[in-house]
Amino acid sequence: MQIVNLRFYVKPELADEFPAAIADLVQATRAEPGNLWYLWSRSIDDPNEFIVVEGYTDEGFAAHAQSAHFQAGGATIAPFLAKTPDIIVRQVEGDGWEPLSVLAVD
Repeated sequence: MQIVNLRFYVKPELADEFPAAIADLVQATRAEPGNLWYLWSRSIDDPNEFIVVEGYTDEGFAAHAQSAHFQAGGATIAPFLAKTPDIIVRQVEGDGWEPLSVLAVD
């Protein structure tokens, strides 16, 4: 499976508008057959920083990068950026989330 983590630095004056601007991209990506998860969050330390954590099947990862909504997403996101986003992409074993045993709840 492919794991992708991205950190977006959004212009302060546009940060509150950013979630609505990416709503179509989020919905379309979550609907992809090879998407396992597509989770966005806003930093509690910096309200202008947004993180997306993505999981894909190996085949789904390649298809995502070729999708129309991915191509359009870059154009949608670019005007909001204060600086270049950071990315981590890794192929890992497994096919999804696993329970955190040290905090198991019965």
